[in-house]
This record gives sequence, structure tokens and C-alpha cells, in this order.
Amino acid sequence: MKSKIDKIKAKKNKVPIVCLTAYSKNFSIILDKYCDIILVGDSLANVLYGMKNTHRITLDKMISHAQSVKQGIRKSLMVVDLPKNTYKNSDLSIKNAKKVIRKTKCDAVKIESNYKNHNIIRDLVKKRIQVMGHIGYTPQFYKKFRIKGGSQLEENKLIKDAIKIEKAGAFAIVLECIKQKTAKKITKAISIPTIGIGSSSDCDGQILVTDDLLGLSGFYPKFVKKYVNLNRIVAKSIKQYKKEVINKKFPKSNNSF
Repeated sequence: MKSKIDKIKAKKNKVPIVCLTAYSKNFSIILDKYCDIILVGDSLANVLYGMKNTHRITLDKMISHAQSVKQGIRKSLMVVDLPKNTYKNSDLSIKNAKKVIRKTKCDAVKIESNYKNHNIIRDLVKKRIQVMGHIGYTPQFYKKFRIKGGSQLEENKLIKDAIKIEKAGAFAIVLECIKQKTAKKITKAISIPTIGIGSSSDCDGQILVTDDLLGLSGFYPKFVKKYVNLNRIVAKSIKQYKKEVINKKFPKSNNSF
């Protein structure tokens, strides 16, 4: 586990870090060939369960999906989101992080910043639990989307938060929907990698929700590039299947016993 973390940290200012989300073995098998980090994100609340936000996804749901994802990983660093309300204090966060690691064999957990939980990160790291931070737009603490780092006051606040998270012992920080100029300053201000999502190429790496870039989720904000429209491809395949079933063209003899 330590060597994987060291490899990620060594990419700072050298080689861009490639990260994507996965919620099942089927996807993690593919992603593992190309990604440095695979995140079992609490975004599965929206993507798979149709929830309006990530606030109600449970720890057990996260563990269940992470167990599936782990089966497809051989080389990538696997990180699991701790969902909302599972790290309100140090004792609770340590208990839940240990449970996630024990049951999923993941390499690290990720927690979102509310500008107050630096001590929680520090206490997790003291227990030898690897932590990825997350600043900017943090969905667990906001109900409405808003770009961060636009004002000088907010920029200074984000930079200070990133520095505190690094000092607490996090090995990397996700920067979500932060203005480019601010994301660039944060990346230069800290010695651990920044992983951007909607925060420009000035970050040390990038992450997207896999279902978004494949055209499966129906969610396409500005920061998402849709590399393929799998919805259309899947629909075409199902339409063909329906046609063949109705016309008795499937199954043929070679599909039957």
C-alpha cells in the first residue's frame, strides 16, 4: 500500500495522474489498465441510485460496491469515499475508515473538507490510514452547485485549507470546480498532488465520473467531456435484440441446447 501512495506522490509536477470512478468489478477491470487511481465515489448515489445528491448514501452501500470494485483491481490505487455523517468526529471517522479498509482492502479513504476537519485527517493518518482530501465544491456539505475560488477572500481560504490538509497528512487533494487561477495557486502552494475535476489542467491530475464521460449518466456539465455515447449504442443493441426475439431470429440453433 505504501509503495502505491509513494508512486502517486512522486508524479507531482512530473506526470499527470489519471483517475476515474468505478462502482463494480466490470468497470474496474477495464479502468485498472489505464488509471493510477480508481475512486469508489459516493457519486454512486446519483449515478446508480437516482438520488438528488450524495447525502443519503450509506457506509454499507459504499462497502458493498467497493468490494466488487476491488475484485477487478491489480495495480491501481483504490480510494473509497467516506459518505456524509460518517466522519463527524475523530472516533467515528477512525471506526468507519477501519471498517471500510478491513472489508474492502482499499488503499485509502477520501473525505470532503468543511474547513474544520483537519484534525480528523490528522487522527486518521496517525492510525496509519491513508487519506485523500477534497476541497472546493464539496457535495456532502452543499445543496446547490457553485463554482469556488472566484473572489480573493475565497481563494485565500481555499489555499489555507489545502495547506492545512497537507500538514494533517493527506497524500493528495481533489479540487472540485475551482476557478483555474485559484487551482493553479493551490497546486503550487502544496507539495502533494492535486486531482482536478472542473478545475483546469493546472492540477497534477484529473478525475471524472466514468458514467459521465461514457454518456451513460445523462449528466453533462461543462467540465465533462463525453468521449462516447454508450446510451445510444446500448439502445441500438437492445432494439436489435427485441426485433430478433419478436421475429423468431433469436435464439438460433447455435444459441440453444
